[in-house]
Amino acid sequence: MNQGHGLGKESEHTKRRLTVAVISHKPYRMPTDPMYMPLHVGAALYPDVLPDWVQDNTGDNISERNAKYSELTGLYWMWKNDDSDYQGIVHYRRHFGTTNRFAHIVRRDRFERVVGSEEILGLLENHDIILPHRRNYYIETIYNHYAHTFPGEQLDTTRDIIAEQQPEYLPAFDALMKGKKAHMFNMFVMSREKLGEYCGWLFAILVELERRTDDSAYSAFNARYPGRISEMLMDVWLNTREYSYAELPVISPETVNWVKKGNGFLMAKFGGKKYGKSF
Repeated sequence: MNQGHGLGKESEHTKRRLTVAVISHKPYRMPTDPMYMPLHVGAALYPDVLPDWVQDNTGDNISERNAKYSELTGLYWMWKNDDSDYQGIVHYRRHFGTTNRFAHIVRRDRFERVVGSEEILGLLENHDIILPHRRNYYIETIYNHYAHTFPGEQLDTTRDIIAEQQPEYLPAFDALMKGKKAHMFNMFVMSREKLGEYCGWLFAILVELERRTDDSAYSAFNARYPGRISEMLMDVWLNTREYSYAELPVISPETVNWVKKGNGFLMAKFGGKKYGKSF
């Protein structure tokens, strides 16, 4: 476990140069660089799972909304409670990887391929935001992929909200929906000021989306739609604001079952079977 950030729900969050929260709902190995802060999300719902970690139910928080907002309850906590110069989030099973190709070849331990603070700060000297490499869906658009796997009307409602409340963002939203590439996963690092700007914009849309969506019959899996929709909104905000960015590879500590993921995708696209669980 990372000891560099003064873990514990009673910890004092002093002014820091860079803090990247590692979002998790269960015990998991953490990177060793002191910029990483293990953050327990959904702590209001499951308070005893990670008692020694920083909790997302302290200070100004929406921890009790974790069943719908997923990792975004951690993002909200960072926005409202952390005052580091640069802030970011990653996930216990998804990290930014170093650009050092030699490390990816020779280091068998995947955690040794995770990017460190020196490299992150170096990239931020010349770029506004750090993001994962864009995901390419190849054979279908971003809109079609979502509509095949989840209720497409959620994106339609999101578009309506943007058109009504933030019309200057509508061209970027429409372009993204018609495209096949997007920065996904809700992983990023940026200045505190830009993260505050992004969060203020993002959460206003998601709160209204939830208000307009009848999710009373949704399963627990499908109830997480605010978190899923948010993944597609990063590029809408980024491209409208015209911020510069650097991309890093994504490292997963666990082996990805691509056959299972591929079969789920094909069943959704050609068999009309919506996703019912994560892969």
